[in-house]
This record gives sequence, structure tokens and C-alpha cells, in this order.
Amino acid sequence: MAAKIDSIEVKGIKIPLIFEKDTRLPLVNTQIVFTNSGSITDTKKAGVAKFSAKMLNEGSSEMGANGFAEMLESKAIHMSASTGSETFVIEMGSLNEQFKQSAKYLKMLLKSPNFTERSLKKVKTMTMGSISRKENDYDYVASNALKKLLFEGTVLAQPAAGTLQSVKSITLDDVKTFTKKHLVLSRAIVVVGGDVSIEEVKKELTKVLKLLPKGKAEALSHFKASADAKTDILKRETEQAYIYFGSPYNMAVNDEDYYKARVATYILGTGGFGSRLMEEIRVKRGLAYSAYARVHVSKSVSYFNGYLQTKIESQGEAKETVKEVIAKFVKEGVTQAELDQTKQFLLGSEPLRVETMSQRLNRTFMDYYKGFPLDHSQKELEKIKNLKLSDLNEFIKKHQEILELSFAIVTK
Repeated sequence: MAAKIDSIEVKGIKIPLIFEKDTRLPLVNTQIVFTNSGSITDTKKAGVAKFSAKMLNEGSSEMGANGFAEMLESKAIHMSASTGSETFVIEMGSLNEQFKQSAKYLKMLLKSPNFTERSLKKVKTMTMGSISRKENDYDYVASNALKKLLFEGTVLAQPAAGTLQSVKSITLDDVKTFTKKHLVLSRAIVVVGGDVSIEEVKKELTKVLKLLPKGKAEALSHFKASADAKTDILKRETEQAYIYFGSPYNMAVNDEDYYKARVATYILGTGGFGSRLMEEIRVKRGLAYSAYARVHVSKSVSYFNGYLQTKIESQGEAKETVKEVIAKFVKEGVTQAELDQTKQFLLGSEPLRVETMSQRLNRTFMDYYKGFPLDHSQKELEKIKNLKLSDLNEFIKKHQEILELSFAIVTK
């Protein structure tokens, strides 16, 4: 059965419900997604959104972290909270016979989360330990440095997990204020799939959602990547140079030409050994084991970025090679053979992208979230199948903005 859109009405608010029935396994997966509630909202203290999700994973105040976890485990129920850039997600999974019980436990968690000084101290210690370890992860360091260049002066310029200083300053009031503002009905979208009826879903989740305040939805901010080509070189004790690069990409989240961007970036840098960057940087020049590039298009951002690792002595050549490959790509476009191979892969591998229920639900959610109809992904595949070389190359030449490359390089 294909996914469909319905709704659950609570306190006069119609909450979208994305539902897919699947009886092949006796399982139910549920997500409550809160929009405009991810790390992009951390305008006062970096890391509050992710920290709040970790606090919610500390169980209920009555049972504590261990007691709540043991209770879930005894019924084979999984429950967790997490954040992305734009969303805060509470997810639970169980056997279909335990769906009602899992909803009951979620009510317990939302009604009285374990927001105590003891939990705060525990989560702080773990988070700060993780951030300290990442200081020696030079991919992480270079990636954050690139975002600082592209989104200087905005919330995106700071690490989503926060910094040692910002995490240390987070208080219980910060967590309570965040959850009170963001875990609300006006921001919620419910996503459910599995061996359960839509009637039972509505009945049980209405009880859960009634615990949440109405709240207020807010427009999501959009951040434009900087076109000022800059280079930031960070010196570390490393045997390799970590080169991260990025530029603006002028495209809206609901742009009908996104399928062209998908094909173009696959040929340029997403397609592994067949991509232009890999061919030039690894195969022809032996500068790196791998080189990768992609386009990020969401409601809040639209930009192009990529990365590679190379020898310290080769970093200058590698950087110039990246610029040359991208410049040639924009100027000359792609060949018919490259287009044919990309079509073959994207169309041929489609079944692998929708083989599990969670994959299908995620795709349906993303189409809905971006404002597309439910059959959008299928229509996009048809457009890829019929895409002409001249149309693709005309599209590629329009996007001159990707030539304005900024580089963040971690080197010795």
C-alpha cells in the first residue's frame, strides 16, 4: 500500500498524518516531527536543540534513565529523540501488539521528562567529551571551518552540537524553554508505517498529542551562502591535508529543475569512480583516494560543497585541480555517454532506495515537507529518463555561482 496523507485533529489544530500500511512484518514505526525546531533555531546558545534531544532520551522523571530504558526493553520498544538542521524528531518502534503500550510510554515521557540537574550534568559531561574528541577529527574541523566561511555571522556558522563553552553554559531553563516552544502541535507532522490500522493510530496518538501545547508555527529562515571566495588554512599535527570546498547554489527547495541538479552533481562529484572529480583527482593525477561533491537544497539553505584528502605536499595542486574541474564542467557541460550512464544508475538503483518502509516514509515526508504532491518522486524519475543533453548542459552553464569556491584546509 502506498503512503497517504491524512490528519489528526487536536485542540482545533489539524496535524498532518503521513501513513503507510505494511503487513509484511508485525512492526510499527512512528515519528513525530517538529518543523523549524532543529539546530537552526540555536540563535542564542549553540547546541541547545541537540542537547534538548539528549535530555529527552534520559527517560521520565518517575523512572529515571535506567528504569525507563529497562521498561522499554522489556517490551522490545525503541524510543528516541534526535534533531536535524530544521527538525526535532521523536521516534518509536515496536511490535504491532505493543503499539498501544508504546504510545502509553511516550505519554509518560512527554508528561514528565527527566529534566533534572543530575541528568543535565550527565548529558553535559557526555556532550563535552564528544566535542573534545572531535577536535582531533579533522574532517569535522574542516567541515565546520567551511560552514563558517559560507555562512559567517549566522547560526549555521556554529557547530550543531555546540562548542565546549556553549554547552557548559546550557541550563535546565534553556532545555525547558526550548521544548516548551518547539514541541508543540502547530509544528507537528506525524509519520506512521507498519502493521496497524489508521484508526488505531489516530486513537492512540490523539492521546499523546493532547499533552502538547498548541504553540506557534514560525517561518523558517533562509540563509544564502557567501559568494566571496575565501580560503581558511588551519594548522594541525596531521599527516594529510583535509580540503573542504563550497559555494552558493541558486535553487529553491521546491524548484522543478532539482532533478537536473541531481543528475549534474552525480556526474561532477557524487557518482564515485565515474565522477569528474574522482577521474581527474584520483585516476589521472593520483592526488587523493577519493573526492566527493554534492548539492544541499533545503528550506533553509542551498549550497554546493565537497571534500578530499591528499598529501601535505599535494594540497596546492589538489585545490587548483578542484577549481579547474568545476570550471571546465560549468563551461563545457557533460557528454551524452555521461548522461546515459547516470540515467542508467539513477533509474536502475531506484528500487534500492524504496525497499524498506522507513525509506518510503522518509521519501513521502520529504516530498510533503517540500510542498510537492505525493507522486513527485515518481514524476522526477520520469523527467530524468526523458532529460535531453542540451537541456542539462544549458542548466549547468546557468549555475556560474558554483565557481565562487571557498576552501577550508586543515594541514600541517
